[in-house]
Amino acid sequence: MLKVIKIELYKIFRKWRSYIGFIAIGLLVPVIQIAMMVEGERSLDFMTRSLQQNFFFVGNLLNGYLVSYIILNVLVIHIPFLVTLVAGDLLAGEATAGTYRLLITRPISRIKLVTAKFIAGIIYTNMLVLFLGVISLGLGYLIFGFGELIVVNSGGVTIFAREDVLWRFLLGYGFASLSMMVVTTLAFLFSSLVENAIGPIITTMAIIIVFVIISAINIGIFQSIRPYLFTTYMSSWRLFFSDPIDYAEILKSAGILAGHIAALFGITVYLFNRKDILT
Repeated sequence: MLKVIKIELYKIFRKWRSYIGFIAIGLLVPVIQIAMMVEGERSLDFMTRSLQQNFFFVGNLLNGYLVSYIILNVLVIHIPFLVTLVAGDLLAGEATAGTYRLLITRPISRIKLVTAKFIAGIIYTNMLVLFLGVISLGLGYLIFGFGELIVVNSGGVTIFAREDVLWRFLLGYGFASLSMMVVTTLAFLFSSLVENAIGPIITTMAIIIVFVIISAINIGIFQSIRPYLFTTYMSSWRLFFSDPIDYAEILKSAGILAGHIAALFGITVYLFNRKDILT
């Protein structure tokens, strides 16, 4: 099984499209960092304008933690589109290349084959999120240094001490990885249904966009649908940056996302076992 996973990882990183996500993140993160160097103080003043009449802020608030938090808010919305470029090709790419028959002649079952491909896709997804975290926090430290983290949300303003931040980022990125794994599994499911990777990529992107729009529109019927959409729980990583942390809500969101992964993967295995690859 490990050998098959290594082969699938090799096949993933042999294709140029697998590097688009890393290149995009590698370019966007420094651009955002530079923009924050130029406009960061003005943005921070705007965020804290209502508080400056009653409080006096000291210390390095414009630091690597704040910039990394902003980047995570911005890019975690777009990473799903980078993930689908690879996940949508995992099975459909074999159909396009006409290699399904060759794969099945290996001395492994279809379940092991589809599981190996799925695990390889999950590894790629986590590597992408890890790369985002490393380059974001790394560059943030080199350019801005670290300090207290100020978080502004609907509940007000919270300032976290410097030593109380890093573990929140680690858990936040971990939850973001879980969210991206749902996207990977969804694209993987669609990849098992067609013979061209374009279809799974576009379909997965379209579903995410539609779900996000439905979640954002404040209409009764849409609000009743919202709890059943996986996109509703993808932003729950922000709960790690609240005080106190609502662990019950985090566990609920993680459970729902994990349930989506299990259900979508189960459907994929079922369909792949019944797939006719001889015609």
